[in-house]
Amino acid sequence: MTKSYQNYIGGTWVDGSGEVENINPSDTRDVIGLFAQGSSAQVDQAVVAATEAQAVWKGYGLERRQAVLQAIGEELMARSAELGELLSREEGKPLAEGKGEIYRAGQFFTYYAAECLRQLGQNADSVRPNIEIDVRREPVGVIAVISPWNFPTATAAWKIAPALCYGNAVIWKPANLTPASAVALTEIIAKQDIPAGLFNLVVGSGSEVGEALAGHKGVKAISFTGSVPVGRRIAQVAVSNFTKLQMEMGSKNALAVMDDADLDLAVTVALGGAFGGSGQKCTASSRLVVHEGIHDAFVEKLVAGAKAMQVGHALEQGTQMGPVVSQTQLDENLEYVRLGLSEGAELACGGERLELATPGFYMSPGVFLGTRNDMRINREEMFAPLTSVIKVGSYDEALSVVNDTEFGLTSGIVTRSLARANHFRRNAQTGVVTVNLPTAGTDYHVPFGGRGESSYGPREQGRTADEFFTVVKTAYISAGDDL
Repeated sequence: MTKSYQNYIGGTWVDGSGEVENINPSDTRDVIGLFAQGSSAQVDQAVVAATEAQAVWKGYGLERRQAVLQAIGEELMARSAELGELLSREEGKPLAEGKGEIYRAGQFFTYYAAECLRQLGQNADSVRPNIEIDVRREPVGVIAVISPWNFPTATAAWKIAPALCYGNAVIWKPANLTPASAVALTEIIAKQDIPAGLFNLVVGSGSEVGEALAGHKGVKAISFTGSVPVGRRIAQVAVSNFTKLQMEMGSKNALAVMDDADLDLAVTVALGGAFGGSGQKCTASSRLVVHEGIHDAFVEKLVAGAKAMQVGHALEQGTQMGPVVSQTQLDENLEYVRLGLSEGAELACGGERLELATPGFYMSPGVFLGTRNDMRINREEMFAPLTSVIKVGSYDEALSVVNDTEFGLTSGIVTRSLARANHFRRNAQTGVVTVNLPTAGTDYHVPFGGRGESSYGPREQGRTADEFFTVVKTAYISAGDDL
């Protein structure tokens, strides 16, 4: 009998207004569970509970808060094999990636546990005599976290951990495609020494739960990761309340491969960046901008590498690329294959639905050749195991193509030239730049975010997170004239 799972509101597990099935994309016969669907009324309940709990939590001593986050992080890392298997089962990424994501999520919590003890203010002398100034940061209040399915635990962790670190309460709406990982993380958080209602899980649709969170006056800030259209909708609804916003959205990342590049390194970097996580990463290398001097040799090795990738069940040993997350995503991916062919691109390999031993949403990694940067497949985020090669004649042309996009999340270059690498690092118009590394893969202790339609609001991760999760208070203190 399929197990049902509830939402977590005000320190209690509660039923929703309905349930949705959670299907294993590696084997659609496997129903992981039935998960409660929240309502706008439950959002109201969560906001009331969170507001009351946050008033208590912000008064906790720093070491008490630090201990909570440390315990969450340590349990995630200790259980990374178990919870990584659950994550891979419901999302479809290979088991090693699933385990790695859970471990990384634990590192986010232990990092921000340490940050609990590093919340230092500033002081200054006033321009007026006998007055001192104290500048410090205080919590924002109730934070809505709206997270995606492609990194169901890690993305949520890098939002939830700093929110709690800086004294806020959290209402979390995860993606409906990956609720099991959300429940698992919530169970870990719920057993900590926190006030009831400080952390709330409300699984549900964007049209109801997401919309209710976006427009709620009791929600003081929203941290969102998802698509540009959804981000725009959240901003439109939230602005009427002057709600603080932090949004990570679309991308169209480019990797520039120069004629002096180490060919084998360039191919390895491109394959990992393009097809890791089945291309379902906001940092994926979906445009490969390749110098004509190395183009043919690079393409030969790239296509051979893509053909050799082992596509299979996420939990099977040897799988290098799992299924895509859903039938809807697979249909969209195959439509982009048809679009690319209609635009005149050559499909050198892949881009086909695969029928394997278990029924799932399998697709072979695809490489488009002969593409131009004005094609839709090079303008729109595909979120698919598809990448396009764009041939250029010079470094200057490569940089121009890299920057010719509405997005600006990550970009990379493969080159042996220190001068080119430094010039690219300074002139690529993206929030993240990599040199001789995939565009996908970032650290947790430094800022992350993009430009253009990729990001809106303060950066995520690292110490920079305090810009979003806190507000600045400046206090003036008169020392008086008496000694």
